[in-house]
Amino acid sequence: MGTPPFVLASASVARRRLLQTAGIEPLVCPSDFDESQVQINDPAQLVQTLAQRKAETVAPQFKSALIMGCDSVLAVNGEIHGKPADAEQARQRWQKMQGHFGDLYTGHALIDLSQNRTLVKCQFTKVYFAQLSDRTIDTYVATAEPLKCAGAFALEGRGGLFVEKLEGCHSNVIGLSLPLLRQMLTDLGYNVTDFWQ
Repeated sequence: MGTPPFVLASASVARRRLLQTAGIEPLVCPSDFDESQVQINDPAQLVQTLAQRKAETVAPQFKSALIMGCDSVLAVNGEIHGKPADAEQARQRWQKMQGHFGDLYTGHALIDLSQNRTLVKCQFTKVYFAQLSDRTIDTYVATAEPLKCAGAFALEGRGGLFVEKLEGCHSNVIGLSLPLLRQMLTDLGYNVTDFWQ
């Protein structure tokens, strides 16, 4: 079995960088899938469904490829948070999150067109947030970084300063679990090193 092209069905710069750091140079093909079509209250089920829909949206553009879709949400006290709609919403979320923890879920969908197989999995990481002053929250929100991220923070950016600790997969919080990707590729009969550039 030859190694198919690896396609990332996401515009996320963070996910692309994670793959590149791990030696995989993906073809980037954002799905532009309308996430509002999916209304599910269980965070694990929600991210898996969204990840699969994103990958399926991109799949028809390729004859033979391995297509990865991902989606992340942060659940705090049972409430699901994607990207904040605006600065005020990001500020309100940080008021609730600071000094507490949230559960970050990332759905991963891999469609292997050559084998006509689809794998869908979820990775989960507990994120503990620092106690922050109103001034720090306002200054962080003013950078606009929180507006681009599920949970209103970027671990690999300025938001990393406000995370006390993680329980679980570190790369999952950035948007893609590298250990889970390795396992999914193995389950499809590949070795992750097959995709190294």
